[in-house]
Amino acid sequence: IVDETVIVLPGGPSGRSVVAYDRRTGARVWSALDDKAAYASPMLVTLGGVRQLLVMSATRLIGLTPDRGEVLWDYPWTTQYDVNAAQPMVVGENRVFISSGYGTGAAVVELSPSGARFTVREVWRNNRMKNQFTSSVLDAGFVYGLDESILACVDVATGDLEWKGGRYGYGQVMLASGRLIVLTEDGDLVLVRATPERHDELARFHALDGKTWNHPAMADGVLLVRNLNQMAAFVLRVR
Repeated sequence: IVDETVIVLPGGPSGRSVVAYDRRTGARVWSALDDKAAYASPMLVTLGGVRQLLVMSATRLIGLTPDRGEVLWDYPWTTQYDVNAAQPMVVGENRVFISSGYGTGAAVVELSPSGARFTVREVWRNNRMKNQFTSSVLDAGFVYGLDESILACVDVATGDLEWKGGRYGYGQVMLASGRLIVLTEDGDLVLVRATPERHDELARFHALDGKTWNHPAMADGVLLVRNLNQMAAFVLRVR
């Protein structure tokens, strides 16, 4: 929801890949682009001092004006099967981190004003962090995420790999109080220290039975986890 509109990504041709509807009446306010849809959700961000929509399509990352859907900039990003599922991540005043799986890897791009638009510079790009569908997290200048199915730490400024360790399958990663909470594909909950020094697993226990691809959520120190068959809540508050 952006101001008085709801932004959705139906994808497809005829200028209706991204659509804004009046949030009260459902009337279409504007539509834009001809891109095939990806799997990531639209985001409202500020980059280079400009408020904008960050949209991931099947073939590129795009910055759009929130009021009209006009293109401010774009960055080509293609993957096998057109699967761009992880959320882009703002990692500086004018920088964005992007990652996809299937051997694609990750990149950081930098935006610079150029009239009414932006120019895009690729700061770095490599295959050290391949987020197939779970999104990475950022802490103190380092990106933590699942490189396919193995937890890894990458320096966001350089793209250098700091460490890689811990086979957690296609699970999910959260950041809380300097700790990484990893919900593994097999339903284990793992606590890992968020540090670039090494992979430091602090605790692990089985939380759910069956394949677990659902992202956990936390509220007031209570961690909520679920999969197709079960859900559970765990109190993580420090006593």
